[in-house]
Amino acid sequence: MEAQAIYTLWLRDIKWFVRDRVRVLVTFVQPFMWLGLIGFGMSGMFPGGKTNFAGMRIDFLDFMGTGILGMTLLFSGTFAGIAVLWDKQFGFMKEILVSPVSRLSVMIGKVLGGATVAILQGLLILCAAAAMGVTLPEPTRIPLTIGFMIVIAVAFVSVGLAFASRLSDPQAFPLVMNFFIMPLFFLSGALFTLDTAPGWLQALAYFNPMTYGIDGLRFAILGGSLFPVWLDFGALLAFAVVAVLLGGYLFRKMTI
Repeated sequence: MEAQAIYTLWLRDIKWFVRDRVRVLVTFVQPFMWLGLIGFGMSGMFPGGKTNFAGMRIDFLDFMGTGILGMTLLFSGTFAGIAVLWDKQFGFMKEILVSPVSRLSVMIGKVLGGATVAILQGLLILCAAAAMGVTLPEPTRIPLTIGFMIVIAVAFVSVGLAFASRLSDPQAFPLVMNFFIMPLFFLSGALFTLDTAPGWLQALAYFNPMTYGIDGLRFAILGGSLFPVWLDFGALLAFAVVAVLLGGYLFRKMTI
């Protein structure tokens, strides 16, 4: 019964995403806006449209493309929690919680569903970015790319569920989450190279889990990184474990 409940909740989130054509369209169009308006605009600031990163000269669009992929996973993952708040509002969550299914199974189903949706959105971003000439990972690096995407998605879906378990107003949720995740995004090096940033900014970035997610994605896709790949994956995995445990604890304490 527990496995069936997890599968049902996972499938519900997938169907919700696939049937929402506007959401899918916005996901596909979003990289064209970021890369087209900001990427091409900022690339003119660099000689030949290339920037220095980890001792390499790489195309700025390639550099920014990995940042936009990480941004998609971060935002999609954390905002998965808003579905829990709407389920609270319409009574669906109450029906689930009074069923003979453990809250842990409910939480796992929501995490897997939200993470799968975030990864699907990330893959759409890669396809759209490739259409604009952004470099895709080599075939041998695809498993590593997917691995980083999975860990980022699971970690921040758990963060979103942790926040959702303590809030009750769906309208307040986006405000709270933006206040939390915008610093994570801008301090991750998604839009600029951290090795040229001021020392105090680099120090803050070292405590940001998304820094290691973005850096790991750049290693997987572009072949270069500021930190060893084992450090990127280890730091990100440690954060994901803490986020899952915290999210699970707060979810079990949630009241309707």
